[in-house]
Amino acid sequence: MKAIRVHAFGAPGAMRLEDISDPVPQAGQVVVRVYAAGINPVDTYIRSGLYSPLPPLPYTPGLDAAGVVEAVGEGVRRVSVGDRVYMGGSLSGTYAEKALCPESQVHPLPPSLSFPQGAGINVPYGAAYHALFHRAHAVPGETVLVHGASGGVGIATVQWARTTGMRVIGTGGTEKGRQLVVAQGAHFVLDHHAPGHMERVLALTDGKGADVILEMLANVNLGRDLGVLAEGGRIVVVGSRGTVSIDPRDIMRRNASITGMLLLSASAREMLSIHAAIAAGLENGILRPFVGREMPLSEAARAHHEIMESSAYGKIVLIP
Repeated sequence: MKAIRVHAFGAPGAMRLEDISDPVPQAGQVVVRVYAAGINPVDTYIRSGLYSPLPPLPYTPGLDAAGVVEAVGEGVRRVSVGDRVYMGGSLSGTYAEKALCPESQVHPLPPSLSFPQGAGINVPYGAAYHALFHRAHAVPGETVLVHGASGGVGIATVQWARTTGMRVIGTGGTEKGRQLVVAQGAHFVLDHHAPGHMERVLALTDGKGADVILEMLANVNLGRDLGVLAEGGRIVVVGSRGTVSIDPRDIMRRNASITGMLLLSASAREMLSIHAAIAAGLENGILRPFVGREMPLSEAARAHHEIMESSAYGKIVLIP
């Protein structure tokens, strides 16, 4: 089968399309024929070596995918050959024509969703749920500020928050992206390049500030976030590309908190609740993955450039 392989950590060019052996399932394992694989920023951090722990080399990147079950090992009961599924991680990597997974990492893909949409479920909706509910403990009636709301995790957060009764303020860097955020359910959308856009958060909340802030680029925004945080507010750092200096007194005088999150560090119990909530949301239609761009598997390196350098607009997926 064809698969992207990385033999040395480094720039996107470290990824090469190669022919490797098809995976064979052992007891409790499933082989999925991949029809779409999702690209996530964390994939780029791992490929570049800026992550811990790192996989042994060589490896195939990717955590997210969707496809059809091709083979199952002994003892597999939850899925059968021919089932449409999305994947929540894998043993072999998802940038490939086929992927090997434990049975627990394979979840039903509703017929209403395409395979590219299925490839945009696991990390975006899992990270958004984990940040919003497990880490921030957000509740209906609170105001949530979502930075970078036009990206995969941002869109998922907007959908989760709006459908659970929260007031949602999103930010985006392009007019196209901001229109997308409105379409996903945000009450207000701000241009994060515009001077004074953070002060607009205070105006929109009658000076109270946001109860919860999901921060996708903490090295740029964290200090400013503290200036628009409500009393008892919570900031969850979902992403950061460097260091940042803040004044701890801004946290103290608001009785506020800053917490980090990493989906790969979620407990088994948290992951069960995440995928149960995702299943319900997909079934009743409140979760609607949005794919902004589809690219051939052979262009994985270009996809990694795109996700880090372009203004976010939905999910980027690879098509084997």
